[in-house]
Amino acid sequence: MKKVMVSLSVMALAASLGASAKDWKEIHFGVDATYAPFESKSADGKIVGFDIDLGNEICRRLKAKCVYVENDFDGMIPALKAKKFDGILSSMSITPKRMEAINFTSKLFNTPSRLVAKAGAGIQPTAASLKGKRIGVEQGTIQEDYAKQKWAAAGVEVVPYQNQDLVMADLVAGRIDGAFQDAVMASEGFLKKPQGKGFAFAGPAVNDKQIMGEGAGIGLRKEDTELRDAMNKAIADMLKDGTYNKIQKKYFDFDVYGG
Repeated sequence: MKKVMVSLSVMALAASLGASAKDWKEIHFGVDATYAPFESKSADGKIVGFDIDLGNEICRRLKAKCVYVENDFDGMIPALKAKKFDGILSSMSITPKRMEAINFTSKLFNTPSRLVAKAGAGIQPTAASLKGKRIGVEQGTIQEDYAKQKWAAAGVEVVPYQNQDLVMADLVAGRIDGAFQDAVMASEGFLKKPQGKGFAFAGPAVNDKQIMGEGAGIGLRKEDTELRDAMNKAIADMLKDGTYNKIQKKYFDFDVYGG
């Protein structure tokens, strides 16, 4: 009788755990749609981009529907923790600082950061070269962290903006001397567009693993380990079967995955 009771108790516990496990029929992703070609809005208002295509493919493999929720980048982590969405799919770099608050999937891509300024401005992404200059950054980004830690104390005015569109608008208007952001976004989303005429990269790429991490991933709540594992498998399978490469070729003529 005791064995039967124990067996029934184990079955009841298993059923309870199974019922409490989240059924991911929909996955809500937080996105900042001002960061082409990773995520932006098309003329008809649809959110599109490399991150979005990757997200849609991950959802397809998980047999879930992707729902995209717009959010300012600097509020992504608080909004994730408040359960306004299930993941951050917005070119968010995996850094030690962010890992204290949330988890990440495996890497989606790895791109450097670069400074953009008027062609021929002669400035470099160093504290000495930028002293007395105004440099625009998007709030909450690794570029803001780097600029404030490495440049601000040397007399560089670091100017934070709510989104990347505002950074580039003020660069074009001459209200800042340079913009510091992801190099691919700067190239594909600005320099190769009409509004980028007369501007160019200023100096080499900037890399700092401690501040900037080693690639971008999907940000997730620490407790959602099953979702992270499922997404990691989807990402690994996409890389293995060539789907990732097929998607990236729609946007880039070079490898954004990185080493």
